[in-house]
Amino acid sequence: MKTEMRDRFAGLWRKYFPGAALPLVFYYMDDGPPQGASRPRGNGPCVISHLRVAQKGEPLYLDADSIGCPGGRRYLGFAHELRPGFEHFLSCGIPGKMPGERYKKTPELVRELLKLVPPMEAPARGIVFKRWDTLSEADQPLAVIFLAGADVLSGLFTLANFDAPDPYAVIAPFCAGCGSIVQYPYQEGRTARPRAVLGLFDVSARPFVPAAALSFAVPWPMFARMVDNMEESFLITDSWAKVRARLSRSKAGD
Repeated sequence: MKTEMRDRFAGLWRKYFPGAALPLVFYYMDDGPPQGASRPRGNGPCVISHLRVAQKGEPLYLDADSIGCPGGRRYLGFAHELRPGFEHFLSCGIPGKMPGERYKKTPELVRELLKLVPPMEAPARGIVFKRWDTLSEADQPLAVIFLAGADVLSGLFTLANFDAPDPYAVIAPFCAGCGSIVQYPYQEGRTARPRAVLGLFDVSARPFVPAAALSFAVPWPMFARMVDNMEESFLITDSWAKVRARLSRSKAGD
């Protein structure tokens, strides 16, 4: 990625979203952890819990051996299997044997859902998450991930729709938190007209993010268009100026 792009967006972000945190990006690589990267040991907990490392500016590296959650391995593309009895786990459980998360009403509904969401295949052995300002020329992001509150999300949502011919430039699929920031944006990036993904509605992942934050993950081709559109969009209007003023008074844009 050109550092000119990195610096250009950082400047525009500070201008139109004052106080809001810079986004993260992810990409896959085969060469093991990059220099200075953090890699969880011993099959750590939820993938979302590790993002704070990248948010602080330290590269985060994950692979099949450092992700403890079977769902996390699947939704990042490192495995196809799910835990035994997953259809019961996600729904009503099995009395006396397995508690259920009750995210779906019945096991049958879970089975139908899984038919519509085939596992993805990671393009390399590991995945790297980096904060935007730490990117180098060698990095090739596949998607950009924002963690933000309502005002920032409203701007991102509207910008994503700015050059869209229909009202569906943003999707909010039912999925695990890691699916909303990796699997879906990765797959969208391989389509002719990528869509952004609004996420982190996953109740199990919520304890690992600020109470007011959701995710907004943008496939790279779409993100590049959004950056090009910023200074001719609603962001230059008086309407956004009122929101921008509120962002500048708030903490981290939340």
